[in-house]
Amino acid sequence: MTDSPVAGAPVAGAKEVREEDAFDVAAVDAWLRATVNGFEARFASTSTSELPEVKQFSAGASNLTYLLRYPDRDLILRRPPSGSKAKSAHDMGREYRIQGALAPVFPQVAPMVGHCDDESVIGSEFYVMERVVGEIPGKDFNVELAAEQVRALCLNTFDLLAALHAVDPAEAGLDVLDKGPGYVARQVGGWSSRFRKAITPDVPDLEEVMGWLDAHQPDDVRRCLIHNDFRLDNIVYDAADPTVPIGLLDWEMATVGDPLMDLGCTMAYWIQGDDDEMLQLTRMQPSNADGMLTRSEVVAYYCEKAGLSVTPEQWLFYEVFGLFRLAVIAQQIYYRFFHGQTTNPKFAPFGILVDMLDQRCRALIGAAS
Repeated sequence: MTDSPVAGAPVAGAKEVREEDAFDVAAVDAWLRATVNGFEARFASTSTSELPEVKQFSAGASNLTYLLRYPDRDLILRRPPSGSKAKSAHDMGREYRIQGALAPVFPQVAPMVGHCDDESVIGSEFYVMERVVGEIPGKDFNVELAAEQVRALCLNTFDLLAALHAVDPAEAGLDVLDKGPGYVARQVGGWSSRFRKAITPDVPDLEEVMGWLDAHQPDDVRRCLIHNDFRLDNIVYDAADPTVPIGLLDWEMATVGDPLMDLGCTMAYWIQGDDDEMLQLTRMQPSNADGMLTRSEVVAYYCEKAGLSVTPEQWLFYEVFGLFRLAVIAQQIYYRFFHGQTTNPKFAPFGILVDMLDQRCRALIGAAS
């Protein structure tokens, strides 16, 4: 889990590049040297010709992420997956511009290096940023953290979410992302449409859940800048004090929207220690560690920090929506696997995950009836 600042030290999660995800490293290197002002002095000063060592991060299931290891600095390259259905969901330029705009008002973003919209370079657009060096949790912590440290990490994490939601989009020049009132309705309709376009014959149709969401959607509680994929494994924590978040990654779905919708999507990934065995099978982050807040405690803590109020009855909508949206994301990825657009074996069980999330949504709805 430790990303050491020592040059050349191993980087957690960085593995050999999968054959289907390989790209022309020399072409990227040439583009960087020709396009980025002062590139060699900033990143490759000990060698003006050596190509970077390239590794691929195995975590994540949407955009592809690579480590470019130059002699003096590690860089990160992001590009869309091959065979992606929705190009708008993999807009590298948008992700690049959001982080660049946020940097002056929200310091927990990686420094941007360059964006390439010329698909002839490697077959897709891509962008490059500097690596934020620190601790990135995986499914479990790989460092010793006492329960009180885990609790501090959890509280600091949701302080970070509240701080992001407090950013003035206009101050960051990101008010162009604001489509006005009706964010909740647009999300319900949009994600329902995405699921219907990506459905395969071996998964449930989710019509009951989509109908319930459509009938129970609330008005927006507030409009603010939201991350839309806020998870522990998208956060870099300080190596010297792993309870302190220093970087927030993966801004692919960031926009201006409803903060409770953002929190609901975060809680869809939040498997707590007392959840049943089936839910534990879906866990992707150490949200079950001793000291972590439960889902209800997170909601209460966040709402107090953000000056919001939500009853358990009201929260049900956001919880169900978060789980439903996760099911759609899983199905969009599974669609590519089902149709042979990717052969990555880790995507094979995603259809089962869609079924499990459908069951969980329907159980929550049924319990509240």
